[in-house]
Amino acid sequence: MNNKAIFFMLFTVVSLAFNLGFADPATYNIDSSHTYPAFEADHQGGLSIWRGKVNQSSGTIVLDKEAETGTIDVLFEMASIDFGHDRMNQMATESILHVDEFPTANYQGSLTNFEDGAPTGVEGTLTLHGVSRPVNLVINSFKCQPHFMNGREVCGADAEATINRADFGVDYDLDLGF
Repeated sequence: MNNKAIFFMLFTVVSLAFNLGFADPATYNIDSSHTYPAFEADHQGGLSIWRGKVNQSSGTIVLDKEAETGTIDVLFEMASIDFGHDRMNQMATESILHVDEFPTANYQGSLTNFEDGAPTGVEGTLTLHGVSRPVNLVINSFKCQPHFMNGREVCGADAEATINRADFGVDYDLDLGF
């Protein structure tokens, strides 16, 4: 695989707010103020690494700990991409991701490979730039516990996947190493 075309995506869900009900399965709303979908992309064939995050995301996770099943559905607002540099943000949204035409990306999947009641993977589909492809996540950590202030159960997770952005039609300046 051409290293220049690799897009590393790290989904960090720090907190999921518990939705109504105590029966399994439980539905959690993704808390956008504690969720940081982040990514890395090779810049100019190894000269540097672009790092950024998506500031606005929403969605749900349904988790049935007893049955060891669950689903995830996350919507990413692509205009909220943040590299920490205004010009890079503008280039990413206008020239690279074409957010006027493709304002959102979506990830949907099934939680898999449960160990001690917690998933360790997700088998899913990422829709980016109007193209849907299978993308599986490795969950590095997943934990649920009562929130220290209100006692409601919250969950946190760290998961990652590596994709080739060209597979999604995001081919801006691949020949130049971007």
